[in-house]
Amino acid sequence: MADLDPVIHAQARLRIMAALSGLPDGDRMTFPRLQQILDMTAGNLSVHLTKLEQAGYVDVAKSFKGRTPTTSAALSARGRVAFDDYTAAVRALLDPSKET
Repeated sequence: MADLDPVIHAQARLRIMAALSGLPDGDRMTFPRLQQILDMTAGNLSVHLTKLEQAGYVDVAKSFKGRTPTTSAALSARGRVAFDDYTAAVRALLDPSKET
């Protein structure tokens, strides 16, 4: 049986990973939109995004639209693999008969 990735397993980080995994490769989500979807405070979201970024699972980019700073996030290739592995491990826990 596979272990669950402790970086992803925290509820807030799992929710972030799930939200970002729904984006097509190459797409990004702005910080305010992610905050709205997840109903998280800016501070809480920032802390968990930093943890995911440090693990190499999320790419956070800061840019400007005119004079307004914009922060966006996307799953990295490593993050997408880690999330796929995590969801496979959860499925194996829920139905061990389908483990490969």
